[in-house]
Amino acid sequence: MQFLDDSLLPETQEKLVITAAPYGPEWAPSDFPEDIPLTMDQHVQQAVDCFNAGATVLHIHVRELDGKGSKRLEQVQRAARPAQEAVPEMILQVGGSISFAPEGDGAEAKWLSDDTRHMLAELTPKPDQVTIAVNTTQMNIMDLMADREYRNTSLADPALYDAYREMIVPAGPSWVEEHLRRLVAAGIQPHFQLTSMPDLETVERLIRRGHYNGPLNLTWVGIGGGFDGPNPNNFMEFIRRAPDGSTVTGESVMRNVLPINVMAMALGMHVRCGNEDTLYDQHGEKITSVQQVEQLARIARELGRELATAREARDIYKIGVQYNSVDETLAQLGMPPNREPGRRAIPNRYAA
Repeated sequence: MQFLDDSLLPETQEKLVITAAPYGPEWAPSDFPEDIPLTMDQHVQQAVDCFNAGATVLHIHVRELDGKGSKRLEQVQRAARPAQEAVPEMILQVGGSISFAPEGDGAEAKWLSDDTRHMLAELTPKPDQVTIAVNTTQMNIMDLMADREYRNTSLADPALYDAYREMIVPAGPSWVEEHLRRLVAAGIQPHFQLTSMPDLETVERLIRRGHYNGPLNLTWVGIGGGFDGPNPNNFMEFIRRAPDGSTVTGESVMRNVLPINVMAMALGMHVRCGNEDTLYDQHGEKITSVQQVEQLARIARELGRELATAREARDIYKIGVQYNSVDETLAQLGMPPNREPGRRAIPNRYAA
């Protein structure tokens, strides 16, 4: 992305899109009963409250009544329908992992099978977005958690700690290509959750080779443990390399969430918050998902950054838009066209 002399001025920046992730599938409801939803009514109320606080994207996971993250597609559908009815303007974004929580005591924390995850393209009601990982990666979500942050939670259980520490994100080339094909065919927009620069380079190859023709919405996930760490240089390099026509959202973990989000807002990027990312504020006190959204909305106002309405967020993310060819996709994203055979220099889009 390009930065001109006026790029840090709020009047030149897109309005801010706040993604709320208020369902914390890695936690047990007992870890934060004031904020971790259990019943379906509580799931829906989280959506309504986050929307009223200023969030326009809802990142959804669901639970069973025993408190464990649900891996059942029908449970996702049961939550999605009333959420869409309660906040129809909000962008519904289903987490592509469905739930990565262990199914029982000491069970491995893993994502569902490739075939099952492909069925996200068949959800009814249809979500606006499904998040997609690119490239199989270690996902040790315990890597950056301090002992004081998890010692009084369910993650202090050695079996759970080890399960989440050893977790892998399965996202090989064949699966990614097929998943993109199915999502696009169903009219569902993929939202790319990327761990580092190699993932972004893979996404560019997918576009240049015709595996994805559409708007490019990216989340940089700086959670460590196989992903980028929350180093501002990592985040800045990702932003620098992201195509001009894409959007970038910052995501981090625990008390890194707020600093990363403030940087993202100042730079004209978008933000994500909620109990899936942190249970704590900068003072080490519990903070609810709604309070996190309210905090970001307040800081955005101080920066002069306007919040996107739900309709504006849909326009920014280009929900419902698809492109017809590789060339059109590259042009819409502000990327150089593919090199023609025998051409030595990078082609200039604006040359006569």
